[in-house]
Amino acid sequence: MAISSFGRGRDAEYDAKSSASTPAPSSSPAPGGLTAFIDQGSEFEGKLSFRDTVRIDGKFRGEIASENSLIVGESGEIDAEIHSKTVSISGTVHGNVIAQHKVVLHKTALVNGDIEAPTLVVEEGAKVSGKITMPGSTGKASANLKAVPGGGESKKGGESKKGGEGKDSDA
Repeated sequence: MAISSFGRGRDAEYDAKSSASTPAPSSSPAPGGLTAFIDQGSEFEGKLSFRDTVRIDGKFRGEIASENSLIVGESGEIDAEIHSKTVSISGTVHGNVIAQHKVVLHKTALVNGDIEAPTLVVEEGAKVSGKITMPGSTGKASANLKAVPGGGESKKGGESKKGGEGKDSDA
């Protein structure tokens, strides 16, 4: 089984189409395909540098530099400074995220750090604690900021209530 089959979404569809039309040599994956996968239960520390797409569902601590895409799965726990072309986060990231193209925060994402990217896609439910910078925007940051519904039910328990109207609660 080729490691590129672990990708999902558009990358997986691309890999299926490209392998059907022209078989790729076994030593190099299809362009844009998944080249490495750090599975849940794995822990790594150090400096990770790669050219294509890497998916992390385990724990990683250190520095990450990519020329293409980083995918942080739901069980992924990253404690690192991230520099990549595109970053897709469904898990937890402690550290700054700098993307040349785009950052996507899925509904289960938790980011404790600053985000810098020209385009930011945030699903309802994602949490960010840090500064968001969108370089290249000319006063129209909302043109590159996309709100995406999470698809889940709205949480009414978390809404603030207007309690104590007309009453003095300290008395």
